Amino acid sequence: MLRTPTGGAGHGTAGGNRLVSIGSVLTQLRDEFPEVTISKIRFLEAEGLVEPQRTPSGYRKFSPEDVERLAQVLRMQRDHYLPLKVIREHLDALGRGEEPSLPPQGAPGDAAAAGELQPERPTAARVGRAELLAAAEVTEAELDEWESYGLITPAADEGYDAESVTVAKLIADLGRFGLEPRHLRAMKAAADREAGLVEQVVAPLRRHRNPQTRAHAEATTKELAALSVRLHAALVQTALGVRLP
Repeated sequence: MLRTPTGGAGHGTAGGNRLVSIGSVLTQLRDEFPEVTISKIRFLEAEGLVEPQRTPSGYRKFSPEDVERLAQVLRMQRDHYLPLKVIREHLDALGRGEEPSLPPQGAPGDAAAAGELQPERPTAARVGRAELLAAAEVTEAELDEWESYGLITPAADEGYDAESVTVAKLIADLGRFGLEPRHLRAMKAAADREAGLVEQVVAPLRRHRNPQTRAHAEATTKELAALSVRLHAALVQTALGVRLP
């Protein structure tokens, strides 16, 4: 059950409902969702799951309805292992007065047996060397050079992660501007450091005795990765004084 703060001054809505800060929202949610963080709430806002009001100075103000909506999102992630896209569609349907069904509570595999939408789960997608070369439209020599600099690394089975195709294409695109693999090692090192920070945050969730908390670790990893990418992009734009579309 959500804990509602009492006392103190606050802004009110037209209906008299008190608007609260993101810190107060965190306090209300943490009784039921101990792993929730302010970054998580901001991420859910960025993904369009909640739309708090803003003060003239830019501070977020959440209504009781916003807090309950956040709780619904967190419950559907925790209990039904649903990706945010499915959660958004479910809440939108509720807002239209529909009565959509959810997968039953339990392990992710239970949803398949019920014929419901299945959540996103990690996959071990791999591409072979020939597939990577063809998809990225690069040569053997180029791939060999990139591997020598650690920009692309084959797996133990000599296959490549599917994301390696995107990496290869981007390396090739940067090469057309004169950026050589040796110049890109700093980017790879920075990415490895960011991944290490994410792992530090997620590791306790993966070791948790609660199986639902362990299952939630993958979703947390994706959200932290998305936030890290957005921060990196914003920092680069700020450093260069440009604004990308």
